[in-house]
Amino acid sequence: MNNRQLFSNHLGQTSQFPLAIEIEKAEGMYMYEKNGKSYLDLISGIGVSCLGHRHPDVIQAIKDQTDKYLHLMVYGEFVEAPQVQLAKALSDTLPDHLDNVFLVNSGSEATEGALKLAKRHTGRSKIVSYVDAYHGSTSGALSVCGNENLKNPFRPLAPNTFQIRFGEKEDLNFIDTQTAAVIIEPIQGEAGVRMTDTLYFEALRSRCDEVGCLLIFDEVQCGMGRSGKFWAFEHYDIAPDILLCAKGMGGGMPIGAFISSKEIMHCLTHNPILGHITTFGGHPVSAAASLATVSHLLRTNLIDQASSKGELFKSLLVHDKIKEVRGVGLMLAVEFESFDFLKELIDRLLEMGYLTDWFLFCDNSMRIAPPLIIEEDEIKMACSAILQAIHDVS
Repeated sequence: MNNRQLFSNHLGQTSQFPLAIEIEKAEGMYMYEKNGKSYLDLISGIGVSCLGHRHPDVIQAIKDQTDKYLHLMVYGEFVEAPQVQLAKALSDTLPDHLDNVFLVNSGSEATEGALKLAKRHTGRSKIVSYVDAYHGSTSGALSVCGNENLKNPFRPLAPNTFQIRFGEKEDLNFIDTQTAAVIIEPIQGEAGVRMTDTLYFEALRSRCDEVGCLLIFDEVQCGMGRSGKFWAFEHYDIAPDILLCAKGMGGGMPIGAFISSKEIMHCLTHNPILGHITTFGGHPVSAAASLATVSHLLRTNLIDQASSKGELFKSLLVHDKIKEVRGVGLMLAVEFESFDFLKELIDRLLEMGYLTDWFLFCDNSMRIAPPLIIEEDEIKMACSAILQAIHDVS
């Protein structure tokens, strides 16, 4: 059987209509089929390939690390250079109190670790999250997601989890002295790139301080420069007690982290000992790739360019079928009248050699989240293709 048949017969599926494109190689902004057809990647593997595909710095870091060692011991026991250097590099981008990094394998695992940490530190059990939030698909992470269609088939989930409305100050009164943590995306991703204002985040920070609960920022999708700042919370002039990251931090390799203060993180070391453990967390090859990614972002102006590149998308994507272009930096949502129209549009763009997508909880909006390395001429070409595809399916 060929790979397509093996894919259909033996690989666990996520939908009844996968794209089923067989990619032979990828480089920079492009992915290539065996027949040579290219696809301009406008979604970065859903926020992962922030430096594009197979960035030379990332590839070199991977090769260098494979010449030294792969997995040695479960996370947290041995001193491994890629892990500790990555932890320091991440800490250096953050406020002083966010100085302790627990490395895991994915965004979902970062969520799970953060929820455990908050409960252990506060001795409380109530978790508050947001309507249409997305924090991962494992059971604990799913419990704090904010879309009932996604959650209901898998109940019972974790108890004592509640959702409030994003940006609505009156809902903050639901955060009380029984609350262990509030978990929020500084920019909501799967809700279709939704933002609120600094005053809301200041009120949220104040309410968490008032009742003594922890504030968790999920930057799995919006971090690593995507918003035009290294961390999206920098747009709001406040900081969390726990920060989550993954996706773009690995430059194409699987890795995630939850980050807090040394004081808070210390509670996972006792009562019980090994309060949170992971076998492959911070795998040395992934950690080396992540360190190369972070280092490249910090020494170049890619993050600064994200804002102007996003504005270029907005200026070019003008059509009477486009209801709105939302977002900041290279995290954008292009809203259309319906999912049916958008699905035809996405399929047409795929035929034309452009890969895009919709959002889990906003299926009438197109996801635009290309690698940060995208150039102006590629943005113009992509926008021209989108407008042509709109014309074709209209």
